[in-house]
Parts: sequence; structure tokens; C-alpha cells
Amino acid sequence: MTWIEAKVVFDFDNKDWAVELISEAFYGFGLQGVVVESTDLDPAEGWGDGAQKIPEQDAVIGYFPKNDLAQDRLTQLSEKLFALETDIGIKSRIICREMDEEDWAESWKAYFHPEKISEKIVIKPTWRDYSPKDGEIILEIDPGMAFGTGAHPTTAMCIRMIEKYLIAGNSFLDVGTGSGILMMSAAKLGAERLVGVDNDEVAVEIAEKNLLLNGISPRIFSLNIGNLADTIVEQFDIIAANILSDVIVMLLNDIPKVLKTNGIFIGSGIIEENKDMVIEKMRQVGFEIMEVQITEKWACIVGRHY
Repeated sequence: MTWIEAKVVFDFDNKDWAVELISEAFYGFGLQGVVVESTDLDPAEGWGDGAQKIPEQDAVIGYFPKNDLAQDRLTQLSEKLFALETDIGIKSRIICREMDEEDWAESWKAYFHPEKISEKIVIKPTWRDYSPKDGEIILEIDPGMAFGTGAHPTTAMCIRMIEKYLIAGNSFLDVGTGSGILMMSAAKLGAERLVGVDNDEVAVEIAEKNLLLNGISPRIFSLNIGNLADTIVEQFDIIAANILSDVIVMLLNDIPKVLKTNGIFIGSGIIEENKDMVIEKMRQVGFEIMEVQITEKWACIVGRHY
């Protein structure tokens, strides 16, 4: 199969907001992930191997199969980007190129490198080398096409909050599990029951592969395809959702049903401008806000439900 790489190069003062809005334009076509190139990249000198080069331009990249729908999708993408420029002022242009299956499968790997996410956890792509230091927990990950390695601020904050609030022996639910990185983190930090739910079958397959790669026993985890309301009936000590703000607000109607009394909810993937909307909804459904963390204009919100 031939694929089309659609690279949206943009110019806007609020880069995080632009990334979210352009990403949402891609997600409207059913894509489950995008690659983000940022000129703000600042890797620690000498940390990890093969340090990533800083891109010359800010961009969001999505991949479409070259089929009968491809041209219509590119036209619709152009229309969405024109609307973003007209309504908000995000200037952008699309650069397209065709890729064969092998190049498509390998191209995104250049973006991912070992990254220390929290006090303890280091995310290491399987194809990179890294020598752990004392006390570090290494998570090996092969994320598949654009399902993420944990380097994005929203995922990193989520992992830090899991590290802070999870107690050994807890049960853990990951809503929108993607690569399974949050489940792996919870397992390595002592969770004894793990469940992940995602509406994308490929994401579930990738998550299972990564959990097994990290020596996590199938006896303590399960993965479900579908949505929260239809697939989950048990209750958990901690629930994490690293997804878009609007989706979190909708999910919060069902979250209390699957969260134990005094349970913790960690919501991330929230642009800072939307945090008050999420906080208000959390309070409406019975959460006490424990903590709000902001990184690079992204918010992670932690609440306890009584």
C-alpha cells in the first residue's frame, strides 16, 4: 500500500493551541495519532543516544492511505486549515509526499528517543540504547504508527501524577490507552489490576504488545475495544484519561460509576485555556480538585471522588 504524508507547517504565537486545533482537523478523518515537530525542542545535552535535531519549522504530520478517499481528505483538510486561518489567525500550508509501506512504517521512528518522564520512569523506544541509573524504571516501548512514546507534556504529567498518587496494590483504568504507556507505568509502580479501553483496535494490539514486552503478566491486565460506558463494569482506585478536553468532559458523566469511593481521577490532554471547563465539570459530578499542573500550556487535573 502507498501512503500520503500530509505535513502541515504552521505559524502562530500559541503553538500548543495551534497543535491541538490542527491535530483535531486530522482526527476528524479517523486518524488516532499525529507526529508533532516543534522548534522549541530542547533535549538535555548528552542525554540518551542519537539526540533529535531541532526542526526548522513547527508542523503537525498525519498519514493517509492512498485510496479513493485520499484526495477528498486532503481537500477537506485544506478547508479546515483555511477556516483556522480565517477565524483564529493560524497561518499554515500543507506539504505532501507519497511513501511506500516500508518507509511509512519506519519514518516516524526518527522522532522518538529515550526520555526521562518522571523522578523514576524513563521511556525507552525498543530500537534505542540507554543505560539506566540507580532507581530508574525503564519502560521499553514500540508505539506503532503515531500512538506516542510519552514525550508529550500531557503524557509526562499523567505519568508523574500516577507516580505520585498510585499506592502499591491499587487497581488502574486507562481510558484511551493508545500505546499502553500509562498502564505500563502503573504496573511498574505497583498496580495489581490494570484495564485499558480504546476505540481503536490497532491501539489495543499495540498496547498488548508493549505490556508483554515489559514483562507485565496477562493475569493482571485486560484490554477492551470500545468506549468507557459500554465496556467497563468494575470499579477502580485510579482512573487516567489522557485525551482531548471535550472528550474528558463527556466521560465525566460515567467516570464516577467506575471509580471507587475516595478514588483518584487524572485528566490530561487539556489545553490550559480549557482547564476551567474541565474543573467545573469535575466539581459538578462530585470531585474535589486535588491538584492542577501546567506544563507548556497543557493542563493535568487530579481529583478525588467521595
